[in-house]
Amino acid sequence: MQPVKGFSKWSKDAKIEWVANEFTQNPTKTIELLKSYFHSDAQTQQLHDEFIENTLSNYFLPFAVAPNFLINNKPYCVPLAIEESSVVAAAAKAAGYWQKRGGFKTNIISTTKIGQVHFIWNGLNKNDFFSFFESIKHLFIEETDPITKNMRQRGGGINDIFLVDKTHLEPGYYQLHVTFETCDSMGANFINTVLEELAKILVREIQQSSLPISEQEISIIMSILSNYTPDCLVRAEVSCPIQQLNEDDMDPQQFAEKFYRAVRIAEIEPYRAATHNKGIMNGIDSVVIATGNDFRAIEACAHTYASRNGQYTSLTHCTINDDLFSFYIEIPLSLGTVGGITSLHPLVKLAHEILSYPNAQELMQITAAVGLAQNFSALRSLTTTGIQKGHMKMHLLNILNQLEATDHEKMLIVEYFKDKVVSHSAAVDIFCQLRGISHPQWAEDKLRS
Repeated sequence: MQPVKGFSKWSKDAKIEWVANEFTQNPTKTIELLKSYFHSDAQTQQLHDEFIENTLSNYFLPFAVAPNFLINNKPYCVPLAIEESSVVAAAAKAAGYWQKRGGFKTNIISTTKIGQVHFIWNGLNKNDFFSFFESIKHLFIEETDPITKNMRQRGGGINDIFLVDKTHLEPGYYQLHVTFETCDSMGANFINTVLEELAKILVREIQQSSLPISEQEISIIMSILSNYTPDCLVRAEVSCPIQQLNEDDMDPQQFAEKFYRAVRIAEIEPYRAATHNKGIMNGIDSVVIATGNDFRAIEACAHTYASRNGQYTSLTHCTINDDLFSFYIEIPLSLGTVGGITSLHPLVKLAHEILSYPNAQELMQITAAVGLAQNFSALRSLTTTGIQKGHMKMHLLNILNQLEATDHEKMLIVEYFKDKVVSHSAAVDIFCQLRGISHPQWAEDKLRS
């Protein structure tokens, strides 16, 4: 196959036909499938087409809500967008559980964001270079005034600028390390625009300085925000007397101690911490996606933060003091409620409306509470009934849909498993019995196809 030139300029129909004809076994079926996911309103479809390049169709994720979140004594119904079957159920279950025990208490610790200009300077006199930086530092603030003016009027802008020596790690490597406040916007474009201007000022001032000619050479490597924002930090916590931790088959004290040990294992064992934190991010990502934020940035930051002390560890923590059980999370969440697609995507706009149009700090607190709720439900299941009992019951419908079970068959099979543990093989077996199939190979083939 010859390389494709100018693909982005092709019409959408031409792109669809090319992909279908070149890469799929049944081009007609592929084209029908892609077009079946088009939005019925042409204007809305065009809006979606223009979010990214080379759009072929729309990729649907379920848009759900988890009710009964009580956060700082305010009730919320939280929108979630995710494909994993048990996430919404787990979040909603934990929300209802803690609503009866005082709800989630949250607070913003800090909201600082970071950007860096990475550059190479091979001068010998570092002391003179740092003195030179201090002498021109005011220019960075003054000459970026036109860029930062609107942000400063909203209470944000540049907080501070530091010159950082990294030459012990890489010859000649320095940074301008810049801290920002971006108010209700995530601020990526704002930060990057400021950084690029700072780089220009730095180059100009070095080249016009009284530094020796040999020390006026500077190479800007890149100017870019950091998605690691350890000082954009939020805390969410739930707590109650241990006797309120009532479980059907377990004494409250036993449950509290077992839960505490489960968290401790995640704190000290990276293999467990990775799965533990993935569960937290199930909840957090769901809110982040539903509200039109960058879940990849949030993921990268969270996992970097979990490794900040040299070992990957749990993002949540548990304490038992006398008879008080507490479970909490501290996590960096750089979120925005303006900019990006927050005012463009219809369901993102609806998500913000359902949340009563939170500002960025309120959204940070809601999101942290959902992450904590998700983790509580997972650990509660793990330390009592086991994770598969609830997860596989939610997954049962996925299995039956793959088998193309009828609505009547689904009803009968769901009823059958009400008091039984669901497994993939058990679901296939009961389906085959209902169909009168003597051997389940047909069903297994159907699942593989």
